[in-house]
Parts: sequence; C-alpha cells; structure tokens
Amino acid sequence: MFSLVIYALVLALPAAYLLHRRSKPSSPSTSPQLSQKQENKPKSIMQAPRDDLQPPKDDPFTLEQLKQFDGSDPSKPIYVAIKGTVFDVSHKSDVYGTGKSYNIFAGKDGSRGLGMSSLKTEDAVSDYSGLNEADMKTLNDWHAFFEKRYNIVGRVVDLPAPASNL
Repeated sequence: MFSLVIYALVLALPAAYLLHRRSKPSSPSTSPQLSQKQENKPKSIMQAPRDDLQPPKDDPFTLEQLKQFDGSDPSKPIYVAIKGTVFDVSHKSDVYGTGKSYNIFAGKDGSRGLGMSSLKTEDAVSDYSGLNEADMKTLNDWHAFFEKRYNIVGRVVDLPAPASNL
C-alpha cells in the first residue's frame, strides 16, 4: 500500500507542477507585438525545409574522398552522406563541425547509425543492410529530411548496395 502512495505521488507531482506553470500568467513583455509573434511561432529545434536549395549535383565521391569533408579543415565544406547521397551540411557547422554533436556523421556515409538513431562511432557506417523495418523507416525519414534542407552535391560511388533495402 505504501508503495502505491509513493507511486501516485511520483506521478502527481510533475503533473501538478506543469498545470501550475500553464495557469500562471507570463511576465509582461516590453513589446506586445513581439510577445504575440513569439506565441504564434511554433517552437522546434528542427530546422524548417528550405526553399533556396540548388539543383542536385551528381558528382562522384569515394568513401576515401568523402573523409576530406569532415569539418576538420575550415577551408572545406562539411559533407554527410546518407544511403549514398552526399549532402552539404556546412551551414550547420554548429551541429556537424569538429567536436559537435553530429560530427560523427561528417565526412562519411553513416546510414546505419542514422537508421538506428545511434551516435556511437562504430554505428556510423554506410552498411545498413542489417537494419530492421523500423530502423529502415527512420533512415528513410532522415534521408527525406536532408533532401529538404541541404544541397545535394554528389553520390558515393563505392558503397556496397544492399539489394533488399534500396
């Protein structure tokens, strides 16, 4: 019985806190127009699709050549490949640059890791042939996400092509 009470409290306290915060009026803003704009703008950490993308290029890259574009040389763009498609992610160097959260995918085709939602270095490889159906959906979603946000600069020409997952 005691554990039931503890369990109920653990669930009820965060809910009560959230309800309290929602009902509490926000602090007055110096500009009512700014406040309205902020309320109407959806909050998301994901970037919106771009409408200024260049036509896709089909330049050939080997996996070895792709390594040159890992963000370690500031004079070169940063490239990430997914399922063999090479994307220029340079404008998001705060995410893909050296030492940043998704740098493990920079300069390589990390399809397997993206499909698995893994940030482990050993998973950031091109071979995604062993992914299950749910992971393949995740990988395909990532590919579609990138197509709408990053310029396609080429394709990786020396990937093993798993026939069952293409």
